[in-house]
Amino acid sequence: MADVDFHGDQDDLNDVPLEGDMTVPLTAGDGNDDELSTLDEPVKDTVLRDLRAVGVKFFHVLYPKQSTVLLREWDLWGPLILCVFLALMLQSSPQHLDQQLSGGPEFSEVFVIFWVGSVVVTLNSKLLGGNISFFQSVCVLGYCVTPLAIALTICRLILLAHQTTALFIVRFCIIFLSFGWSTFAATAFLGDIQSHRRKVLAMYPIFLFYFIISWLAISHTS
Repeated sequence: MADVDFHGDQDDLNDVPLEGDMTVPLTAGDGNDDELSTLDEPVKDTVLRDLRAVGVKFFHVLYPKQSTVLLREWDLWGPLILCVFLALMLQSSPQHLDQQLSGGPEFSEVFVIFWVGSVVVTLNSKLLGGNISFFQSVCVLGYCVTPLAIALTICRLILLAHQTTALFIVRFCIIFLSFGWSTFAATAFLGDIQSHRRKVLAMYPIFLFYFIISWLAISHTS
């Protein structure tokens, strides 16, 4: 039998460090050292970074193209801001200034339509087998309301002038263009999550969702 060198094996075991290393292993040159932890980051820097991220998503909606920014880095800050903005803009409509109870129902109406509509469209997409998470879809649908919010602001400025048939046609065209813009942007981001056979069934609720918001914008500002 061959002699076993127990002393050599014991020396090798003594050389093995027993202390653990609590640092996160990084690949050299990845440039992500500052992004792994933000616990020591000032609150101001955190808020500014989040605002820049929201602004980038607004830009991608205004310039729709095949991008995964809204799907990869989803958030609900933008949709919440747009929802509150639309509700506030529609609650003080000149059409209902003489009604005492005009503020509450109109605000809640827009709020419920915005969020319930987003949830219903998302559930329809999931039931059809869409490969997207729930909050990703709600994020995209909410951010794509941006053109309608801009159109509503322009229409409210037009309402400051004396209303004529020509101005109504102008406002109608603005809302119609923003409706097409919102639908196209949502389709650009969500168009590839469904199979070709079910794409029409998935896109129709999106079309209906933005149509209802557009109808609220044109009817509540007339």
